[in-house]
Amino acid sequence: MYQRIIKPLLFSLNIERAHHVVLLMLRIFGLIPGGRWLLRKCYAVEHPALEREVFGMRFANPVGLAAGFDRNGEAFRELAALGFGFIEVGTVTPRPQAGNPRPRVFRLPKDNAIINRIGLSNRGLETAIRHLRRPHGGVIVGCNIGRNTSTPAENAPADYLKLFRNLYQYADYFTVNISCDNSCREGTTHTREHILQILNPLFDFRRGQNQYRPVMLKISPDMTDEVIDRITDVLMETPLDGIVATNGSHGREGLKTSRTALEKIGSGRLSGAPLTGRAVEIVRRIHTRSGGTYPIIGVGGLMSADDVRAMLDAGADLVQLYTGYIYEGPGLVRDVCRALIADAERKATRTAPDAASDAGETSGKPQDSAPNA
Repeated sequence: MYQRIIKPLLFSLNIERAHHVVLLMLRIFGLIPGGRWLLRKCYAVEHPALEREVFGMRFANPVGLAAGFDRNGEAFRELAALGFGFIEVGTVTPRPQAGNPRPRVFRLPKDNAIINRIGLSNRGLETAIRHLRRPHGGVIVGCNIGRNTSTPAENAPADYLKLFRNLYQYADYFTVNISCDNSCREGTTHTREHILQILNPLFDFRRGQNQYRPVMLKISPDMTDEVIDRITDVLMETPLDGIVATNGSHGREGLKTSRTALEKIGSGRLSGAPLTGRAVEIVRRIHTRSGGTYPIIGVGGLMSADDVRAMLDAGADLVQLYTGYIYEGPGLVRDVCRALIADAERKATRTAPDAASDAGETSGKPQDSAPNA
C-alpha cells in the first residue's frame, strides 16, 4: 500500500509538508484508543533472535529511527509502534530555532537520497521536556543534542551541558552531535580538544547522578580516516560509551542526479543510498581499532535488509534508519527484522549438526545408533 498509494501522495507534496503530515497522522493514531496497538499489529515484529543488550539496556530489536525525524519528541511512542527497537529524538538545542530559509530539503529520487540544510530546526529544550516527560511505555528513547547556531563554538560546551542536565531524567541515552550545520566549519569541531571540552562536563555531571545515561558521539562521514582514528582513541581513553556513525555528507560524488539540478539545490547534507559504502567502512574501521569492545550505532544509507546486514557485519551493535524509511516506508523495519530472524534461524540450523557431532564425539558413541536391519 505504501509504494502504490501513500508514497505517491506524500511525494507529491513538498518534503517538509509531507513530513508534517506523517507526524500529524501518527499523533492522531496515538490519540485513538487502540491506535498504537493497531500499528504494532501491522508492522512490529517480535522474536527472541532480534533482542540485543547494549549499554545494559534490552532492545526489542536492533533497528532504530535516527534523529531528525522526530525533532521535538512529539511522536516517539507512535513511531516505536511501527516496529522500531528504539527512537532517537532531536537534534534538540537549548533555545528554539527556525533553521535555514525554505526550501531546504530536497529529494533525489534517481539516487534514493535526500539533501537537507534544515539547520537544526526545533522548538527547543522546554518543548522537548514537555513531550519526553510523558510515560515512555517501554520505548527506549535517545536524545540527540546540539548547540544553537548562534552560539559561538567556544561557548558550545555550555549549550550541551544545559541540555544534558535538563533532559537527563527523560532520555535513556544521549547522542552528542558535533556535526554542526552548513554554515559552520567542521574542522574546528572535530579536534580532540574541542570534543573533550564538550564531553568532560557531561561526564562530571553524570558521576553525581543515581542513574547512568550512556553518552554517544555522532560523527560525519566526511572525516578523514586519520580524524576517525583520533575520535576512536577518544572513545577508548574517556568515559564515552560509543559512537554513532554517521551523519549526512557534504559530498556529491557519483550521483545520478544532474549537475544542473544539484547546482539549483545548492548546499546541504546528503543522506541515503550514496552513503552506504562509506558509512559501513567507517563503522568497520572504528570496530577494528577499538577491538569491538565499544557500542557502535550504524547509520547512513541503510535502504534494505542487505544494507543492515552489511552494517551489522561491519561491527555495528545497533542501526538507525531515516532516508531508507522515507523511500521504502514502514514495511522496511518489518522486512529487516524478518530477514534478521531468518538469518538467525539459518545459523542455528547450520550449527545444530556440528553441536550434535561434537556431543557424539565427546560421548564416544556413534551418531547413528539405529539397529541393523
